[in-house]
Amino acid sequence: MAVLLVAAVGAWLGIFLSGTVRTQIGPVETGMSVRPAWNGETVVDASPLGTLTFRTHDAPLRLRISLENIDQERARALIEDPKLADRLPEIIENDLLDGVRALALRSLLCAGAGALLAGLMVFRRPRVGLLGLLAAAVALSGTGVAAALTFRPDSLVEPRYSGLVAAAPSLVGSAESIVTKFESYRSQLTKLVTNVSKLYDTVSTLPLYDADPNSIRVLHVSDIHINPIAWNVIRSLKDQFAVDLIVDTGDISDHGTKAENKFLDEIGRLGVPYVFVRGNHDSMTTQKAVEKQKNAVVLDDRAKTVAGLTIYGLGDPRFTPDKSVPVDTDVKALEEFGKNHARRLTATKPDVIAVHDGEIGRGFSGAAPMILAGHTHVRKTTVFPTGTRMLVQGSTGGAGLRALERAQPTPVQASVLYFDKATKRLRAWDDITLGGLGEQSVYIQRHVEPDPQRMISPEPTNAPSPTGPVTGTATPTGGRPLWHQGQSSPMLQRSPTEGDRET
Repeated sequence: MAVLLVAAVGAWLGIFLSGTVRTQIGPVETGMSVRPAWNGETVVDASPLGTLTFRTHDAPLRLRISLENIDQERARALIEDPKLADRLPEIIENDLLDGVRALALRSLLCAGAGALLAGLMVFRRPRVGLLGLLAAAVALSGTGVAAALTFRPDSLVEPRYSGLVAAAPSLVGSAESIVTKFESYRSQLTKLVTNVSKLYDTVSTLPLYDADPNSIRVLHVSDIHINPIAWNVIRSLKDQFAVDLIVDTGDISDHGTKAENKFLDEIGRLGVPYVFVRGNHDSMTTQKAVEKQKNAVVLDDRAKTVAGLTIYGLGDPRFTPDKSVPVDTDVKALEEFGKNHARRLTATKPDVIAVHDGEIGRGFSGAAPMILAGHTHVRKTTVFPTGTRMLVQGSTGGAGLRALERAQPTPVQASVLYFDKATKRLRAWDDITLGGLGEQSVYIQRHVEPDPQRMISPEPTNAPSPTGPVTGTATPTGGRPLWHQGQSSPMLQRSPTEGDRET
């Protein structure tokens, strides 16, 4: 028993010290290592996308595969040459098997050497040391056989994701195909290599607005509807995109009751200014509770300069949960309400106007270069003939609990806007869409403002809109996705459009 124990410790140390086997899998340079573990699993480190963990076997070994670099020349050749691309599944499969064989041989030798040295050091008898070497070889071989016998192919469709908010569910491709046909799974390996290659190639040319000291970064959220998950999303986006302030265009509450005010305590923990305008589900009680929070800036028919941007905010005139008071939802009346307040802005020239309803926002056309709104739970951006752009945000709370009433979940949406610090004009914005209840997907779409210094006229003109409406759907009409992760495969389009140049 003592010999077996010492041999096991030596073998484990040998495996730990065996290091990483470098191998080329298609155009991807990978590092493969095996370590003792309580649970048998395979970990794929697809940095910067995240980490995928699969419970692939029961043996106490963890196989780790890290994607370390992309051979750009080989990747480009594989993508551009149809004949070579057809052979890619076979190339990947052979490279992967070669890497696993090399890793298994190296681990076996290191484990045996560790067991032999441990036996010699402890017992100081060559025969006992050789006995420990034999025991380690048998144990490791048995572990390998156990891993092969307990291998579960269906575990490939049930990965755990960790890392960045843009984790990579789509790296494993179609779950149904993996389960039903091995040939289809081979094609998923092609998709993995192609998509990661394109991602690395694309990201290398992106303008880093979030790292530009000359930009003001604004996180636009709306219609949280007391969904706690929204705070996790907001906090994560605030940190990842290093935003300077947050603008909430209303409906943070659902019924505007005092009992809901506890939900607002998270505002004070965000650490950046939180600009808020009242929505039609927010009562004056809600507004006062927001005002009490640290970092909160409540705007209701007033303007304030926050993080270098002058923002005018106007609370929604309605409170729909109060059924005892009739609510005027006439579109013309709401637009006229906005126009009446816009006429009072002659002395104030805001950089951004924040309202809850986009119909009210229409009344501010020409009063500022940028209008932020919400209310509809559907993201849309419009450029008015006056030159003013209005961004209507989706629901950052996935429409709250009301989303359970629908067959399809409402996505969780937010946007990061990049303003020039000198001109205070919008330069670009990223639309972030996360899958709703029961869905695992992340979709980030970059837009670049085509004419940031265009004239903003209070009177309508005949100038055409620089862009059409852009919605956060699976088939966007403007802008190109940086990456799309979910049940379908990633999309990375290469050709920018003339109307909305994307990068």
